Amino acid sequence: MSDEAERPAEADAEEAGPEVDAEAEPELTLDELIEKLTGELAQARAELTYRDADIVNLRRRHSQERGDLLKFGGRALANRLLPVLDNLDRALEAIPEETDDSIVQGISLTRQSFWTALEAEGITIIEAAGHPFDPNLHEAITTLPASEEQPAGVVIDVLETGYMLHDRVLRPARVVVTSSD
Repeated sequence: MSDEAERPAEADAEEAGPEVDAEAEPELTLDELIEKLTGELAQARAELTYRDADIVNLRRRHSQERGDLLKFGGRALANRLLPVLDNLDRALEAIPEETDDSIVQGISLTRQSFWTALEAEGITIIEAAGHPFDPNLHEAITTLPASEEQPAGVVIDVLETGYMLHDRVLRPARVVVTSSD
């Protein structure tokens, strides 16, 4: 057998030269080639600029979300602790007159210490009594008719204190509001 007979058909195709594509791009002049490459370069630079802007925006958004997570991460815990604070307030209000002062003082100091810890985390009381009703801060439980002393739309009583964590409402104040009816 000869070596030529064992040669694959691919080798014959290589010797025949590259195939000419009928739809191949026509040969460009040097000026046209420069213009084409300059356009592609400008397009690539614009795409890089957009991607850089996307990365900057992504970093900014990530930083903001991380800051919010750190700032408001204790929200769930605070919501579970607020009823404990309410119960301490109720206990102080329900203590009979003849109770030993040391017990009253102990509950009072516990309540104050508890509130100081919550306040250090950014929790504040929503001031409601005497202020105009704000549905973002208050929850109207009932309404009473307006009078000369209390115009319509004013909070006249707080049934349950409301709290905020920084600039977000933890629990709206449950209030009684005057109405124009």
